Amino acid sequence: MRAADGEGTPWRVFAQEAEARFAAVGIESPEVSVRRIIERAAGFDGAEYARGLAEPASERAMGFFDAMVERRLAGEPLQYVLGEWSFRTLDLMFDRRVLIPRPETEQVVEFALEELDALAAESPRVADLGTGSGAIALSVAVERPAARVWAGDVSADALAVARANLAGIGHAGTRVTLVEGSWFDALPRDLQGTLDLVISNPPYVAAADPLPAEVADWEPVGALVPGPTGLEAIEEIVAGAPVWLRRPAALVVELAPSQADDAVALARAAGFADAHVAPDLTGRPRALVARLG
Repeated sequence: MRAADGEGTPWRVFAQEAEARFAAVGIESPEVSVRRIIERAAGFDGAEYARGLAEPASERAMGFFDAMVERRLAGEPLQYVLGEWSFRTLDLMFDRRVLIPRPETEQVVEFALEELDALAAESPRVADLGTGSGAIALSVAVERPAARVWAGDVSADALAVARANLAGIGHAGTRVTLVEGSWFDALPRDLQGTLDLVISNPPYVAAADPLPAEVADWEPVGALVPGPTGLEAIEEIVAGAPVWLRRPAALVVELAPSQADDAVALARAAGFADAHVAPDLTGRPRALVARLG
């Protein structure tokens, strides 16, 4: 990456070279990757970027920049390359131990918060199943200061990432408990019948469904594929939720658009008389919203 190297070379030169290299290998929106990598390497923040391109790159920052460019060229997702990404109001740590939350998941959190507000519980209890990076659980804790949140995952590696993110949210973190286990097995037994809200972004990709290489080659398969049909985790969560929820209460589960009808049928079979699938910002079915009592 040092074709234009030399003392005093401005960031703009390296940005142009990196963008051309990204475009040549088919990286989508190469200018976005370049900007985020330079911001990370040079410490530029938001509006500083345009002015910062005229500044000379330091040797130390260039070493960091070169390493990130090579990782991105190898196909590694930008979020992992940077080691951090924004989710709603939070800046969180990400690496290959956890799934990268999509914008759709931010909308799923919005649905969950709407349900929580409608319940109007004084000190609501919330469980986030399959927490991964902790993005959902920590968002609920930060955005609803009265909420007490349990965040579970079967992966000890994922919980290590969630624990690092938990440490970064300040006082709100005192209301979040991380627990290890598969779905409801992670939760303390004395929570049965007391939860106001269960929320989950479980794996929901069918085993035979094709995935982009950037996803299939880098993200943890266990957080993507639950089994042959893609419905296995959703089935388990929906069936188990009534035992853990108080009355009234709600369940919010992210899903694939093609799973909407099946998810509603599962919810009604489990005893949720009020169940529907809410659309994401593109209008596609995205989240099962099911209510009890």
